[in-house]
Amino acid sequence: MMEVISFGCGSDLDGRSAGFPVAEPVQAMSATRRSDMLKAVFGNKNKTFRPKKNFQKGTKLYQLHKYAKATIKATLGTGNLHEAVVLPEGEDRNEWLAVNTVDFFNQINLLYGSITEFCTRDSCPCMSAGPQYEYHWADGVNIKKPIQCSAPEYVDYLMTWVQQQLDDQDVFPSDIGRPFPKEFEGKVKNIFKRLFRVYAHMYHSHIEKIIALGAEPHLNTCFKHFMFFVLEFSLVERKELEPLAEICKVKRLVRLLVALLVTWD
Repeated sequence: MMEVISFGCGSDLDGRSAGFPVAEPVQAMSATRRSDMLKAVFGNKNKTFRPKKNFQKGTKLYQLHKYAKATIKATLGTGNLHEAVVLPEGEDRNEWLAVNTVDFFNQINLLYGSITEFCTRDSCPCMSAGPQYEYHWADGVNIKKPIQCSAPEYVDYLMTWVQQQLDDQDVFPSDIGRPFPKEFEGKVKNIFKRLFRVYAHMYHSHIEKIIALGAEPHLNTCFKHFMFFVLEFSLVERKELEPLAEICKVKRLVRLLVALLVTWD
């Protein structure tokens, strides 16, 4: 699958601050207004960018999904999210990858769905992660030649592409006894590589708005969980994670970077 990552094209293409539409400054809002906006944007669990993917009850994947959720809940109190991503003893690696791919898709789907109000074609005319990284879209089927597109268009292409694979029983089998394809882990790696770009864009283009809304801690926890899983199973190449260093330096995530580097090797 061919795609392009361009360097040197910023998200501030015409001199405007990327990710900030002309609107009432959050800092100037009353406490009540800010609270109402926070609940409206980040408190609506039904507001997703794409429909949520669910597991069929009674299946092995559903049981693994419930186990993963319980483990995350248990480890949040200890601050050790790394324990939540380790392959459970005796479980199949592909099944664990499949379950977590769906869960992270749903999580990022919800997070991005919550910022669509201020991630628009006008505010984010190219899908980027700071001034050095621009992502062009191609899926090798419907769009074979990489195209430049706005951030919301890119994420729409991405989420549709992921959803189609999750719904494909030949790629993500849910029936008992149905084998995973030989190239399954390669497909998972490609999905995670691109999902990382959504996080990179949110941090680089929208973090100030998210901070003002008081939602940064939740975003940081989701991102940390995502990165622990990526590093545990070597799902994304280091060169693709280069925007991570800038994210951590610019947005007070030094502790997060240190925690991730501990598990890198």
